[in-house]
Amino acid sequence: MIDVHEVHKHFGGFHAVDGATLSIAEGSITGLIGPNGAGKTTLFNVIAGVLQPTSGKVTMAGEDITGLPPHDLFHKGLLRTFQIAHEFSSMSCRENLMMVPGNQSGEKLWNTWFGRKRIAEEERALRAKADAVLDFLTISHLADQKAGEISGGQKKLLELGRTMMVDAKIVFLDEVGAGVNRTLLNTIGDAILRLNKERGYTFVVIEHDMDFIERLCDPVICMAEGKVLAEGTLAEIKANEHVIEAYLGTGLKHRDKVGT
Repeated sequence: MIDVHEVHKHFGGFHAVDGATLSIAEGSITGLIGPNGAGKTTLFNVIAGVLQPTSGKVTMAGEDITGLPPHDLFHKGLLRTFQIAHEFSSMSCRENLMMVPGNQSGEKLWNTWFGRKRIAEEERALRAKADAVLDFLTISHLADQKAGEISGGQKKLLELGRTMMVDAKIVFLDEVGAGVNRTLLNTIGDAILRLNKERGYTFVVIEHDMDFIERLCDPVICMAEGKVLAEGTLAEIKANEHVIEAYLGTGLKHRDKVGT
C-alpha cells in the first residue's frame, strides 16, 4: 500500500527523518513506535503531505505521491488523524461528520439558488451515513452535542468517524491513546479492528501504549533518531538489542524493563 524509500526531512541542521525506508502492507495494522524525538510524527507528516520531504520518495499502490498536498491525498483515500483532535467545536458531532465528504452540491453558490432539491437529498443521505457511523462507534448518544463539549477520547472516536465518511484506504493514527481513559481506548481499539477486518482499512498507528500496540498491531516498526531501527512482532521488537539501547541507552542486562 505504502512504500517509503530513503526519506529525509531536515529542519536546518536537524535531521528529524534521516533516510527512513519502510513498507506498509495492504490490509495490515502497522504499529510505529520509538522514543520521543524519533521522527515518527514528522514521517507521518511527510507521507500525508503536511510536510515536504528534503529528499526521498513515497509511493501509494505504486503511484508516486511524494510531496502531494493533503487534499489530493484525501481524494486518493489516504487520511490521518492528529494527536490533538481537530474538531469543529461549535458544530454538533453529526455535523462534524457531514462536513467531511468533498464536492457537495451546497458548496456552489449557484446550487443554493437553483439546486435546492439536490442539496436536500444529499443532506438526507449524509445525515443517514453520519448517524450510521456514530452508531458503529457507539457514540450515537452524542450526535446532537457540540463537538467541543465532548471528552478527549470521544473526540478521538469522532476523528476516526471522519475517515468512515469517505472511501478511506489507509489511515494514519497519531497517538490515538493520548489522554484517553482505558475504557474509551478499548472502544477505539474495537472500532479499528472492525474497520480493518470488516471494511479492509489499512492502518498505521503511532502509540506509546504497548498493550494497545500488542493488541492491534502486526508488524511493529521501531524508529530512533530519524531512522527505522527494527521491524517485526512486538515480542521480536522488545528482544532487539538495538531497540533496547534506543529506549534505555543500555544493553541486555535491562531487557526486562522494555515495554514498561
